[in-house]
Amino acid sequence: MKLHNNFQLNGRGFSSSDELIDFSKEISEEVSLFFKSWFSKTLSIEVHTSGSTGAPKSISLKKEQLFHSAYATGKELDLGPHTKALMCLSPAYIAGKMMLVRAMVLGWSLDIVSADSNPLKGNDKAYDFSAMVPLQLQNSLDKIHQVKKLIVGGGVVSQELQEQLQTIDTIVYATYGMTETSTHIALKQLNRFPLGECSQHSFYKVLPNIRIYKDTRNCLVIDAPKVADTILFTNDVVDLISDTQFDWLGRFDNVINSGGVKLHPEKIEEKLSVILSQRFFVTGISDEQLGEKLVLVVEYGGLKVKTFKYSLEQKIKNLETLSRFEVPKEIYLTSYFVETATQKIQRKKTLDLIDLA
Repeated sequence: MKLHNNFQLNGRGFSSSDELIDFSKEISEEVSLFFKSWFSKTLSIEVHTSGSTGAPKSISLKKEQLFHSAYATGKELDLGPHTKALMCLSPAYIAGKMMLVRAMVLGWSLDIVSADSNPLKGNDKAYDFSAMVPLQLQNSLDKIHQVKKLIVGGGVVSQELQEQLQTIDTIVYATYGMTETSTHIALKQLNRFPLGECSQHSFYKVLPNIRIYKDTRNCLVIDAPKVADTILFTNDVVDLISDTQFDWLGRFDNVINSGGVKLHPEKIEEKLSVILSQRFFVTGISDEQLGEKLVLVVEYGGLKVKTFKYSLEQKIKNLETLSRFEVPKEIYLTSYFVETATQKIQRKKTLDLIDLA
């Protein structure tokens, strides 16, 4: 794999891969190790999954697949040579690694900063592109205008945050993908819609050379030969809008069957996000009459429990977007959520800490 002639890292260009590897040691050991692996004779690299939907594992991805993924993103978002990009994600996982790959193969000028929760703090530079998780975007709203185009992944963008995005100039896209597909294979625009359109009509649109369909569970199936070795049968329940567009409903393994009614927690959480600033999730627990009953779990911090719970119950009662089936039967409060290394909430492990009696 060759370096693009226009590639720069933290303001510096390189005449050889060895020079880049030596310089990257000053940034971090993780970045340096990735470059060593990228320019080695092996045809693939090892990547670790985050463990948000199962036990973390190491998988092998072909360098050629990462190249095709980078090229597809560059073409879709019109990010060619000399693009000024900001990397604020950990290079330990695929999202961070792909920022490095995109920069190298597309000829970007890439700045690397620490992967903290407020990546633009103290930084007044202007960028053409960056990638963040929802928390980073939320904390950067006052400075996000410094980035022209932004992709957001690693978690659901709440309805409240989506509404805040409508007043900013940055074009923001939600991503759909996984480690096995060399990061995202589809994008959904969240703001800056053409005149006459709105977010309700925005769906995920797949990148070029990717075919999608549904299996018997109504879960998404991905045929992406340029970025994945095999056809991928996901656990993501979707509505297919067209051959290239889909609406994500939630995880099949999260679906709650309550009295014969199938509920998608992620869609309910989207509605509840307008009244909850705390972190939360909804899930199903065993119930003799319903089979499963819908419950709400909130990370309450140092709030007064009784006052907070009563206030929340009243807000839910007045939330017109919720159907009667989507109203939680119980509310549980916990002082903290169990997380993965990439700060994704582990629902089952969190639930195990709570006294549900």
